[in-house]
Amino acid sequence: MRAITSQHNQRLKEIRKLRQRRRWRERTGRFVAEGEDLLAAADAAGWPAVERYSATGSGLPGVEVEPELLTAASGLGSGTRTLAVYEERWAVAPAGPLAVYLHGVSDPGNVGTILRGAAAFGASSVALGPGTADPFSLKAVRSSMGAVFEVPLVRAAKVSALPGTKIALVPGAGIPLRDLGRDGSHTFHETCLLIGAEREGLPAEIADQADHVVHVPIATNSLNAAMAATIALYELANRMAAG
Repeated sequence: MRAITSQHNQRLKEIRKLRQRRRWRERTGRFVAEGEDLLAAADAAGWPAVERYSATGSGLPGVEVEPELLTAASGLGSGTRTLAVYEERWAVAPAGPLAVYLHGVSDPGNVGTILRGAAAFGASSVALGPGTADPFSLKAVRSSMGAVFEVPLVRAAKVSALPGTKIALVPGAGIPLRDLGRDGSHTFHETCLLIGAEREGLPAEIADQADHVVHVPIATNSLNAAMAATIALYELANRMAAG
């Protein structure tokens, strides 16, 4: 295929639309990933690219694009040497034994970082509830460091659809996470961790549906959603591994 040398190329226009517009991603069911590391992660996960592009002269696979045009189509401040378009994948239902549910987590960077933590600690799925940022946005994909290609994602509108025992992580509420199960109230066979918005946390009506409410004890006022989720996932994964 001939190299792309015009900024008016229809394929470059499509990349910009996928990068900038959530509705367009939802309509087409496609998204963009940029950079050699992310594309390598997709390859390793067996996630084939619909289209792949590389800067002319880079020696990387894909349709060649003049470097300045690829930079203009990129969402990275420094540009990129390669990017690709992928089909979104959504699981039918959330699955255990360790699942995560995000409710109102509106920052795509936090969503991506939570996906990264979920992959690191062996989560079986991440469910996206109302008000949660698009996990296939450029910032979320980038922040996930490739985890978006590893962890099954599912849309979930109701807490009742989540698997296992529901554990709501609410700053300053309930019991310290480290104390969960010491009285025999939780056996760590199948667990779903509920995470709320960056500032507001989980709405009361969501936390009330949980089997347990816990918090991460800290010396300061708060942690952001991604940090709190990562700590909780570490604790839960260790407890589950220990039986």
